[in-house]
Amino acid sequence: MQIVILVLSSSALIPPHVGALAILSLIAAYGLFNAKKWSVWLVIILFFPQLVFGTVSLYALLIVHSRIADVTLLLVNIALTMFIFLSLLSLVYVAAKRKTFQ
Repeated sequence: MQIVILVLSSSALIPPHVGALAILSLIAAYGLFNAKKWSVWLVIILFFPQLVFGTVSLYALLIVHSRIADVTLLLVNIALTMFIFLSLLSLVYVAAKRKTFQ
């Protein structure tokens, strides 16, 4: 989601830490797929910035574009909600399965 926002954004208002979060998320995904021990800590550390990114982005879209009824905005809102939910789900999964990582 962060890479999509970076690519689609035409303004300089998107801070550079969004790109850093996207890269760290890809590294964490690699570690999870390969069941690396360090990925547990990376997912736990990344959860809080991901949660803040998702909720602030969702809140901003709802406040700024609250009067516009557009299918694209609805899809972006659904995608951000799924992003928040999947971030929470990955944290719960990693916390429950942390003993299986090598």
